[in-house]
Amino acid sequence: MTDEVLTQVDGKAGRLRLNRPRAIHALTQPMCIAMIAALQGWRGDEAVEVVLIDHAEGRGFCAGGDVVQLASDAVAARAFFHEEYRLNHLLFTYAKPVVAFMDGVTMGGGVGISQPAKYRIATENTLFAMPETGIGLFTDVGGGWYLSRLPGHFGEYLALTGARLDGAECVALGICTHYIPSEDLPALKAAIAADPQSVGRLLDEAAIEPPAAGILARAEEIERLFVADRYEDILAALAADKSEWAEAQLRTLGKKSPQTCKVCLRLVKDGRERTDFADEMRAEYGVAVHVIQRPDFAEGVRALLVDRDNKPVWNPATPDGVTDQMIDTIFSPLSDDEAWTPLGR
Repeated sequence: MTDEVLTQVDGKAGRLRLNRPRAIHALTQPMCIAMIAALQGWRGDEAVEVVLIDHAEGRGFCAGGDVVQLASDAVAARAFFHEEYRLNHLLFTYAKPVVAFMDGVTMGGGVGISQPAKYRIATENTLFAMPETGIGLFTDVGGGWYLSRLPGHFGEYLALTGARLDGAECVALGICTHYIPSEDLPALKAAIAADPQSVGRLLDEAAIEPPAAGILARAEEIERLFVADRYEDILAALAADKSEWAEAQLRTLGKKSPQTCKVCLRLVKDGRERTDFADEMRAEYGVAVHVIQRPDFAEGVRALLVDRDNKPVWNPATPDGVTDQMIDTIFSPLSDDEAWTPLGR
């Protein structure tokens, strides 16, 4: 398998520990395969009553998917996303309780393996974001489902801007269920492994009142300025507002892929209408297959992750260059023989 994911049974708990500290535990296809295999093995094992997901060492939980290679290899990208989304769906439908410890950087793919968990733990180290608009990708791994279910229009705001949240803000928005000091996690994990039937009580007892959530001070502005269905209308609302905060959001959006911003906005809107997570993953895989064939993904990865000049040249360069027909094509379903399928199908 791979030593980049450590899988073990600890007491009555199955442990999934991400182990790529130099890459902030960014996910690869072998890591997804290893986690799927462990989860499938534990599903029928009566000795395993709970699953704990964390990282072995280093400063982050999971920085996302390892996309540098994928940007230049469409075949590898399709294979990775297909396997990653199967892992996301498996966690979402898993019968045994899952606890994800989001202690540190939690972005992209890290969101995909933490948000399906019944219990999602924030700490003082938590840094959450879905920053894909900056690399020409989109808020995948179930982002259309999770972001669309946040209060008001926080989902649109986070998807478009890639804004970063701390642990307190994650709890305030419902992204995380508990706020627990990082120093208390080792003893807490041991207690859960010894008594999984009390996992809810143990987490409640360990949780403390989080600090004030700064994002809530912007709730009125986000609700008012990110409500439109059309990306151009959101930009116009921000431009007309004239506040320092609105101008800062405009500057941020000016650096993002216009194509990706329109994709993310539609994904959040569509996500509100879905009732089956498998349908979400099927739709997102279709979007992924189309997006990775377009120039912005390779260009965004080049500019932000390879050359690091932070000067992507987007194509189209402006929102009005991204036509409705282009977005409809990106969202067009794949043929049956190409479409994403859950495990066992």
